Amino acid sequence: MSLPSIDAVVTPRTTLREVCVDDLPDLMEVNGDPEVTHFLPYTTWTSLTDAAAWLDRMQKLVATGVARQLVIVRNADNKVIGTALLFKFDEGSNRLELGYALGRACSKQGYASEAIGALLAQVFNGLHIRRVEAQVNPANLASNALLRSLGFTQEGYLRERWVAKGVTYGVNLYGLLAAEWQAKVTLSNAP
Repeated sequence: MSLPSIDAVVTPRTTLREVCVDDLPDLMEVNGDPEVTHFLPYTTWTSLTDAAAWLDRMQKLVATGVARQLVIVRNADNKVIGTALLFKFDEGSNRLELGYALGRACSKQGYASEAIGALLAQVFNGLHIRRVEAQVNPANLASNALLRSLGFTQEGYLRERWVAKGVTYGVNLYGLLAAEWQAKVTLSNAP
């Protein structure tokens, strides 16, 4: 079975939905910023040709049934401000991995926490996923802090895990279980 499509996930300030070609000009602002792409496995976009090539790769990945590429839209002006990727869906283990990026102009304003938190609620409650994992470069302090704030546990460090842009680096491995998410939500809603 493939990872099901995801209906729009709406929060007070954001909407997450599947990516489309019309999103590429806004995504050019996000992925055309070397500070945003510094920790991403692909090079900084320099043109809409780069954006179209990325979209083609994402569409091919989604077609395999193991991924969903979403965009984070700011509700106030319908501007795409980031992305969220659910990938490596393993039906037998009922788990998947999470990746995300947010434009620098929207960082440190709570957009990522709001959007990714709502996406996790959909993943655990709507898709009934058992486990979500994320791998983050230890130097990416904001991403490590975001995962911890969402309830992820750092389960280890994978030495020399990736080579990207000619650099070999290790990653912190994070995991979040559905039961942990439910406990966190229950505690947050307690009087």
